[in-house]
Amino acid sequence: MVNEDPNLGEPSGAPEPESVLRADPSISAHPSVSIHPSVSAYPSSSAHPSAGAQPSGLTHPSIPGTEDLSVIKVSKRRWAVVLLFSCYSMCNSFQWIQYGSINNIFMSFYGVSAFAIDWLSMCYMLTYIPLLLPVAWLLEKFGLRTIALTGSALNCLGAWVKLGSLKPHLFPVTILGQVICSVAQVFILGMPSRIASVWFGANEVSTACSIAVFGNQLGIAIGFLVPPVLVPNIKDRDELAYHISIMFYIIGGIATLLLILIIIVFKEKPKHPPSRAQSLSYALASPDSSYLSSIVRLFKNLNFVLLVITYGLNVGAFYALSTLLNRMVILHYPGEEVNAGRIGLTIVISGMLGAMISGIWLDRSKTYKQTTLAVYIMTLVGMVVYTLTLSLGHLWVVFITAGTMGFFMTGYLPLGFEFAVELTYPESEGISSGLLNVAAQVFGIIFTVSQGQIIDNYGTMPGNIFLCVFLTLGAALTAFIKADLRRQKANKETPENKFQEEEEEESNTSKAPTAVSEEHL
Repeated sequence: MVNEDPNLGEPSGAPEPESVLRADPSISAHPSVSIHPSVSAYPSSSAHPSAGAQPSGLTHPSIPGTEDLSVIKVSKRRWAVVLLFSCYSMCNSFQWIQYGSINNIFMSFYGVSAFAIDWLSMCYMLTYIPLLLPVAWLLEKFGLRTIALTGSALNCLGAWVKLGSLKPHLFPVTILGQVICSVAQVFILGMPSRIASVWFGANEVSTACSIAVFGNQLGIAIGFLVPPVLVPNIKDRDELAYHISIMFYIIGGIATLLLILIIIVFKEKPKHPPSRAQSLSYALASPDSSYLSSIVRLFKNLNFVLLVITYGLNVGAFYALSTLLNRMVILHYPGEEVNAGRIGLTIVISGMLGAMISGIWLDRSKTYKQTTLAVYIMTLVGMVVYTLTLSLGHLWVVFITAGTMGFFMTGYLPLGFEFAVELTYPESEGISSGLLNVAAQVFGIIFTVSQGQIIDNYGTMPGNIFLCVFLTLGAALTAFIKADLRRQKANKETPENKFQEEEEEESNTSKAPTAVSEEHL
């Protein structure tokens, strides 16, 4: 670049700058000149104003309508975005479990079998599988804001449709409302890691992902706690319909409020990338890249394939336990619908605590493989202890063992998301997270149907042992995953610019080449 400067004079001085460049290590070693992929290795970034005819740290006039990838800073809006997402994810997950947590009451009201009520939960899993790839494509094509608006609108619509099912013969209407909510879930489940990457800095992504997953788990917790309180187990169907309507009106009002807030608050992405890895991801992004080729690359990544299987086994077991918990508790403790809901609440609340702790721990330690394996093994231990204590006849023991199991089992969810992003960077977070969730839905359906049949025919202990066997397999496969932390490597390749909250400052990266150039000139 120095040799092309028109102010250098005659060509006879050309050998001198070459020797200067070779002698001065600040130029040959500086990432922004010789190593940074957005300048030297990838032609797709050459059209970008920040990576064109100058190093990616030099100050230059900004071009309207473009982003300056040389400026790394986080936006104050990021916390509002992740908390709002967490809230409407909570609303959707509440609607997933609101039938299963009072399974026997809805069986009596609609006059249907336990299996039919189980399908109101399993339709969430079934809908996700065929719709994942179209929704992931929409996420890449139209971005976060469009997906957030669509998911929240469908969630709101499904909540209001259920209000038309307050008669015993209108069970098909409640199925329709639940199916609409299950479609909304497809627009929600794959977003936590994407929101964390797009809006949060390198030292915050795991915590942000945990907060995003936190909302989903909080919704499940409320879904275990609130329905048994709002809808008592009474025989009068008219009075029962009144209590069910109160629950449906509350969730419909909350869903509507959240949709309005998303329209006002939720933005596509911040003005500047929040981390070096995200800056490189923008630079490497090509509008001509094949969506299917990205999926093919992911399935060629053996570490990611192993993670997909192990994540599916763990989360599928959690889905089955959540769906069948009311039935298992009632078998051993008749008439304890409220306490069955509280046990579910204990599982999820302790899991939320585990998720937050694991997210903060990952941001500090970056020990993705070790943490994931340890949590998986403890999930297995917790499941075994829960299985052995469920039938002892002491509810307080079940509360303790279920809470211990939940701390690790639901605490594993954000670990899986973040580990997947590390293993697959710079592939789309939406696709990698979506594939994890597809595995969870597939195993969730298999485990729910199978464990339900085992419980009906042989009892709760054989059903729980069935899950323990697959959790043992998942822990063994997790041990074979190699910790290829690609996103961390991308963040370390170039010194991370100092976080700035809506204040532009010249970074240290930009000073080195500028000073040397002035000295040479």
